[in-house]
Amino acid sequence: MHCHTFPHNMNKLPLSVIILTHNEEDNIRDCIESALFADEILVLNNDSHDKTVEIAQSLGARVIERDLNNDFSAQRNFGIENAKHDWIFMLDADERITEELAHDIKICVEVNKDICYQVSRENHFMQGKVLHGVLRPDNVERLFKKEGSFYEGIIHERLHSPYPKQKLKGRLIHYPYKTWEIHLDKTNRYSTLLAQKYHDKGKTCGFASIMFKPLWAFIKMYIIHGGFLDGKLGFEFCVAHYFYTMEKYLKLYSLNKYKGRI
Repeated sequence: MHCHTFPHNMNKLPLSVIILTHNEEDNIRDCIESALFADEILVLNNDSHDKTVEIAQSLGARVIERDLNNDFSAQRNFGIENAKHDWIFMLDADERITEELAHDIKICVEVNKDICYQVSRENHFMQGKVLHGVLRPDNVERLFKKEGSFYEGIIHERLHSPYPKQKLKGRLIHYPYKTWEIHLDKTNRYSTLLAQKYHDKGKTCGFASIMFKPLWAFIKMYIIHGGFLDGKLGFEFCVAHYFYTMEKYLKLYSLNKYKGRI
């Protein structure tokens, strides 16, 4: 593991912004530039083969090389342990901090209350907002004090903080997928990780689950969560969610039936 350090800027907010990266050269510049009000930008890089590290360093980030090992919580916890400020903002490379959110963050850090702050995340795909269904805006805990805070869970990891939660008005803009190919590649990887996690915990799955759980997932996202309100794009994402759910349970079924093989 090696690390690159940059000088402290006393004029910036005493805040550490932590970003996990792997081949994020298309995202990292805009991501870091949205967070330059923070004194420390800490990039935890997992074996990038593009210009991610070079771009991050050019913008003044501190870069630490560390293998992810398919454990996002451990990676984030390592970042928390190595951050130099008491206040942490956890930012993904495909996210951007809006000006309104930056203003909210500055106030919270300066007031310095024992609170864990939630942020609403607005998802964009192919230059459009997705406001309902699978990618409807979600609330994520991102601004918190270092002491007593940690993550758990392999993917869809969850933050544990000893402090009460409060929601900020400002939003994060999230660009989770640039293309359908990227989306489907990511859901394939996630479904494998989740199936393996369920299998390791002793969860079993009958053939009926492969048939009916995907159907329920589609109905829930398309009708209950209003995916139909996003038109064709909403329908497409709900269909993709149907197949993601099917993959997840099909892989779990295979792990159970064929003794650990997917």
